[in-house]
Amino acid sequence: MPRPPAPVSRIQIAIAVAAVLVLVITGFAWRSVDSLRSSLSTIGDLGLGGAKDGAVDILLVGTDSRTDAHGNPLSQSELESLRAGEEVASNTDTIVLVRVPNDGSSATAISIPRDAYVDVPGIGMSKINAAYGATKETERQKLVEDGESDSDAEKESTQAGREALIKSVAKLTGITVDHYAEIGLLGFVLLTDAVGGVDVCLNAAVDEPLSGAKFPAGDQTLDGSDALSFVRQRHNLPRGDLDRIVRQQVFMASLVREVLSAQTLTNPGKLNQLSSAVQRSVVLDADWDIIEFATQLKDLAGGKVKFETIPVVDINAMTDYGESIVQVDPKAVRKYVAGLVGEEPTEDKSDQSTTSAVPTEMPDIDPSSVTVDVSNDSSISGLASSVGTTLDGKGFGLGEVGNNTGKSVTRSTVFANKSDSKGAQAVSVTLGGLPIETDKSLSSGTVRVVLAGDYKGPSGTSSGSGSGSSGISSAGTSPTPVEPGPAIDAGNNGPHCVN
Repeated sequence: MPRPPAPVSRIQIAIAVAAVLVLVITGFAWRSVDSLRSSLSTIGDLGLGGAKDGAVDILLVGTDSRTDAHGNPLSQSELESLRAGEEVASNTDTIVLVRVPNDGSSATAISIPRDAYVDVPGIGMSKINAAYGATKETERQKLVEDGESDSDAEKESTQAGREALIKSVAKLTGITVDHYAEIGLLGFVLLTDAVGGVDVCLNAAVDEPLSGAKFPAGDQTLDGSDALSFVRQRHNLPRGDLDRIVRQQVFMASLVREVLSAQTLTNPGKLNQLSSAVQRSVVLDADWDIIEFATQLKDLAGGKVKFETIPVVDINAMTDYGESIVQVDPKAVRKYVAGLVGEEPTEDKSDQSTTSAVPTEMPDIDPSSVTVDVSNDSSISGLASSVGTTLDGKGFGLGEVGNNTGKSVTRSTVFANKSDSKGAQAVSVTLGGLPIETDKSLSSGTVRVVLAGDYKGPSGTSSGSGSGSSGISSAGTSPTPVEPGPAIDAGNNGPHCVN
């Protein structure tokens, strides 16, 4: 009996990223890349590069866009083959950082879980997959309200989303992203068709109806539909989403092996299909000389392409306001990423703006003489209102309270006309010791508080009060520390058996 069709899953997107991996890591058919360059979609002004270290760092992003790389809508038959429907979306649920040492001797593709709880510019502490989509939608609405056309707003807001994601990954990992590659969902089907299926291996038989995954144990070759179920399965896996990521990595490694095989590299028909898949599905940054890069990697053996995952503290963590997340330790992540090329981890200096010293004592001032505006620049609902309640209870005058519409902050900050403002110092001490910055546009009697996701001071309700700088609830006996699994490579020794 045929399996019932399974609805689309965001995890499908992960496999589409393999198209970019094939292009930029293996340098597939690198002699023909020149013919691809003129037909590839490119974007510029993403704030990439600029820092010299021991590796070229590439951010690979998978989106569930219902258009191709050039903005053309997919046909009805293509949408049906993707099982994705026609809903417009801007999710980036696959985020892979590829580190290639400067000598081009190897490559490591590092998966970042979509639910990793990180500091997102303009949003605060949030799941990392919100960086692109949430930033884009906020910016798009603002541009439309300001009179921009829908097409211009879409273009500019997409750019803003990409920049926010790049900054979020850089902040988490401690590296500077040198190049950016993005691929839509269409790439999954096109590449699977091009190589004629991929080999995988399962430790045990599975029969999971929600994803349609029904496979025997052992080695097997999966076509597009079965491969889709293989990477979609999320239930009944010992390590939850981390095992699902491992399945994605196994699939990508197998795809790399197929592309590097003589049967593909010497087959003009398959090469043409691969080239067509890349042309329709991939967006690259405009400053990337892909020919030079692919030429440097033309001798890279498949076994030197590894797939790993960033260190994870707790795969079942919870925020103070009840959101399920994956908890990570940025210091541990930066140490791990730096160690891949023998570097020392860099200190996170993104929050070290020019500020006055944080006051430790309450100054001699009447709180009622200070008017405080409170803006929420985090994803924590109601935070500005609850902090405003606290300030009002301490006798401060309340001004405007609501979501931040001005310049975003990466950490909670008090702004005042002068750095030594006693009013700002009083507000800072009241809220647990926030840094103070100067904003000459404020009057002498007004202070503005902008709250980011790191806020951990007092508030009028428990919803805005964190148990730590990350806003993650006390885990008690529930932490789920996860030991890193063995690296998966694209060598010629066949697929790794996985859960």
